[in-house]
Amino acid sequence: MITSPPSGMLKALPAEYRQRLMRIAREVSFPQGTRLFEEGAHADRFWIIRTGTVTLDMRVPGRRAAVIETLGHNQLVGWSWLFAPHSWHLGAEATTPVRAYEFDAAAVKALCRVDPALGAAVSQWVGGIVAHRLHSARTRLLDLYAPYGSGSAR
Repeated sequence: MITSPPSGMLKALPAEYRQRLMRIAREVSFPQGTRLFEEGAHADRFWIIRTGTVTLDMRVPGRRAAVIETLGHNQLVGWSWLFAPHSWHLGAEATTPVRAYEFDAAAVKALCRVDPALGAAVSQWVGGIVAHRLHSARTRLLDLYAPYGSGSAR
């Protein structure tokens, strides 16, 4: 059992919900270069990064995978576990050694079924991350492949 919640979760979830989620977390480590998941594979867990960085990438036919976003300390890796068809929409790779909290999706979903308010809070938290990642993916792909990029100043 892990008692101190990551700060990204601190801002998004009430203390009671954070504590309940952290009780089912386990600490894991990934060496640099480890693929956490592949686009299209079954999504059955998620992570919150403690240390290190993870890149999210997207397969592009005829090209190497496009890096969509780089995630670091206290950021959520993986949201596809929450939404049908429960397959990863992106791939993920540890670009440095990574230490993270890992959550089993079935256990989190069971907590959410028992407590609908917890389920709503988790859905809001993850939904906000999905919206951000969708925007990041769109901007990154336009920067890489559109004739004039995304038009956004960086």
